[in-house]
Amino acid sequence: MSTFTVTNPATGETLAEYPSATAAEVEAALSDTHRVYREWARTTTIAERAALAQRLAELFVERKDELAAIINREMGKPVAQGVGEVEFTASIASAFAKNAEEWLADEALDVEDGLRTFLRFQGTGVILGIMPWNFPYYQVARFAVPNLILGNTIILRHASQCPESALALESLFRDAGFPEGAYVNLFATHQQIADMIADDRVQGVSLTGSEGAGAIVAEAAGRALKKCVLELGGADVFLVLDTQDVDYAVTQAVGGRMLNTGQSCNGSKRIVVLDKYFDEFAEKFKAAIAGQSYEASDFGPLASASAARDLIGQVQGAIDQGAEVLVGNNTPDGNVFTPTVLGGITPAMDVYSQELFGPVAQLYKVSSDEEAIELANSSPYGLGSVIICDDRERAEHVGNQLDVGMVFIGATALSGPDVPFGGVKKSGYGRELGKVGMLEFANKKLFRFAD
Repeated sequence: MSTFTVTNPATGETLAEYPSATAAEVEAALSDTHRVYREWARTTTIAERAALAQRLAELFVERKDELAAIINREMGKPVAQGVGEVEFTASIASAFAKNAEEWLADEALDVEDGLRTFLRFQGTGVILGIMPWNFPYYQVARFAVPNLILGNTIILRHASQCPESALALESLFRDAGFPEGAYVNLFATHQQIADMIADDRVQGVSLTGSEGAGAIVAEAAGRALKKCVLELGGADVFLVLDTQDVDYAVTQAVGGRMLNTGQSCNGSKRIVVLDKYFDEFAEKFKAAIAGQSYEASDFGPLASASAARDLIGQVQGAIDQGAEVLVGNNTPDGNVFTPTVLGGITPAMDVYSQELFGPVAQLYKVSSDEEAIELANSSPYGLGSVIICDDRERAEHVGNQLDVGMVFIGATALSGPDVPFGGVKKSGYGRELGKVGMLEFANKKLFRFAD
């Protein structure tokens, strides 16, 4: 029987193993969530469900130290960063609780025939969530909380290396007052996931993960005629176009690349600098990346041995094809990967179109906004972007031409608990967070009155 395993990435030690779900447990999850949708979600108000989400937010804060310690063991996130993730997760639950009644209010339609017409937003049923290891709490909350307030119920299949944070989340939802069966954690196998997507009791599926996993889930959902939301990979650009403060630009670029040890789908992976700033920026950026300290918890180990092997292979492939290692050595100590900067990358190299999921930056020099835009749009991914440009009108003009779902102007850290998140192209489709995220799995039910 396969297991969900806690392996400390800092030491390689296996700390705990949990068995995969049995067929009976899968059936119980489907039956319970379907029943609770019909009995609880349909008979409670938005305000009542939002109050439970607010209590959930409070519990996240109360238990933040315990929760941070769990993911430190599971995927190596430094404890202080783990606490930060939990606090941001709490703010997401609170934001949905605060805004739910406004975001889910009936929407009157101005129609030609003058009849009273409006949309009412309601749940559709059981939604299956398939969540990743890199932000074990944040990713789950931004999917599960709005759907529970909307009136859906949740089956959550977490990453196989995160069983203890998965169980902690289930306890949090239960302790916040959500009834048994509203949110169910399930250690499902890949085949069980496929079977649940096909089951008529499941009305939708949301996945955050790799491009490959997204394609598999989208295919299964399509065959079953189920709505799905996919939040996949990214190779986000960080464009430096116009600045009076190169030091600030460097600080933002380092933060964007090193967030979560570089294991973030919307991390700034391709650093693209206009030629007039390139030499100064490059020297300061390389020094700042080289100055990142594992001992000072600036970053942690990569989340697993397989993640380290994959990144080593990608960097070595780039070297073999002619890229230059400007910082780093591609020889990690266990899973601790030295922060790295690659230069001299050309479109002919595999790494030009890959996502590097770890603390490795690609550095490019361009001679114009048009060249920067062309480079940015050459990626198969289209998640987010950052533009450093003192001329905000120019920045907006450039951002308008980027094939991405998000444009952050002036800084990297512009995400918010009520700000929509998502991308285009091979970064997936659909949105999470904000009103648009809350409505992804809503029944937008039309009401019309004859008089």
